[in-house]
Amino acid sequence: MKWSGSPAPTEPQAALISESFGLPVIDSDGIRDLHHKIIVDTAESLNEGLGDRAMQIHLHRIVGSYVGSAHGAGQFYSRAVSEARDATAKTANDARDEDLDGPVGFDSNAQRKREFAADMGIQAHALRCAAEGVVTAYEEVVGEAWKPFERQAENPGQTVDRKAAELQMAALG
Repeated sequence: MKWSGSPAPTEPQAALISESFGLPVIDSDGIRDLHHKIIVDTAESLNEGLGDRAMQIHLHRIVGSYVGSAHGAGQFYSRAVSEARDATAKTANDARDEDLDGPVGFDSNAQRKREFAADMGIQAHALRCAAEGVVTAYEEVVGEAWKPFERQAENPGQTVDRKAAELQMAALG
């Protein structure tokens, strides 16, 4: 199972970005496999020192950091793409001097934003692959799919303080 919770480019999108912008093609499978192996090896090395629950908690935290990093990079990439689109759309308006090409030998602002977005896309894709690798390893080691930690509400109903405040306010009229 691949983790797919990131706005980072998929493998086909990353390949298209690399081709379109002359950027290196990322070894997506190699990144996934290496990061999968890192988690499996980590679990094996800690196996005798940690109980099952401690292992699950430890690996959950590690995987969470990879997923958080990939997700953040994906969001940054999305913002860079939005800025590149806006800048590119503005260049279509011939009356805007500030969006025209720079002096000979220099890229336009829109071109620089497109190239920056492409770089961020490749980086976000690489981090996505790393996250996918550790997520699959987590499932293999722990025996259940990784999912983000959600803190349980400490007092699911109304708190005592809230109930007391309501009674006091009712007494005041």
